[in-house]
Amino acid sequence: MNQGRRFAAALLLALTGTLLATAAALAADAAGGATYVPGTSGITLPSLSLSFANSQKPADVVSVLRIIMMLTVLSLAPAILIMMTSFTRIVVVLSFLRQALGTQQMPPNQLIVGLSLFLSLFIMAPTWKNIAKNSIEPYMAEKIDQKTAYENAENPLRDFMFAQTREKDLELFLSLSHEAKPKTRADVPTYVLIPSFIISELKTAFQIGFMLYLPFLVLDMVVASVLMAMGMMMLPPVMISLPFKLLLFVLVDGWELVVGSLVKSFG
Repeated sequence: MNQGRRFAAALLLALTGTLLATAAALAADAAGGATYVPGTSGITLPSLSLSFANSQKPADVVSVLRIIMMLTVLSLAPAILIMMTSFTRIVVVLSFLRQALGTQQMPPNQLIVGLSLFLSLFIMAPTWKNIAKNSIEPYMAEKIDQKTAYENAENPLRDFMFAQTREKDLELFLSLSHEAKPKTRADVPTYVLIPSFIISELKTAFQIGFMLYLPFLVLDMVVASVLMAMGMMMLPPVMISLPFKLLLFVLVDGWELVVGSLVKSFG
């Protein structure tokens, strides 16, 4: 406690000395007739100018609309990342795994979300490369227009979602939207494909979660039966089964099995 007080006192004295030295230097400059000019201290600040004016050129209006559309896409980026990629399946399965282990908040939510995010980036890497090659780079080089860039970016995502979407779920939303039965995949609207893909991902994630629960459920039942046979009914079975579940998960290299199976399920 005394060392902490001494350290705080030393830090306070150091800050006070620095402030006094700075004040003395400013006073000496003022006495010598020096004047302070803003912007000469070596610290530069960014400037931003915003103006509104009437324009008679349609190109100016188009530029503003393009900026608004780009801002809209950026605002929807989190939803696109979560709902139109492999993130949904991965984060649900990892949450099921934590509940099956019975480790409460371990791993924490931040770790599960972070792992799901980087696994999604790994799985979606071919799709992102396709979008960058055929959409972003040509558009930045002004080789294609904005509409073509949007279509080139949408098609790889549609192909990924079609590969993971069940026909039954797609038929459900097609019937709910009262759309005519499409002849090809290109005729399926994107607003119908996205909810179909999300429902299919949730179904697959719950199926994987059920398979993860089974071995841990059997272990819980065995431990509960042994405790009842020993007459130790007041002892919570979870306290005894948790170390055995962790030991089983470590011995079978559970993280490699779960993550490997998740990545392969998108193949």
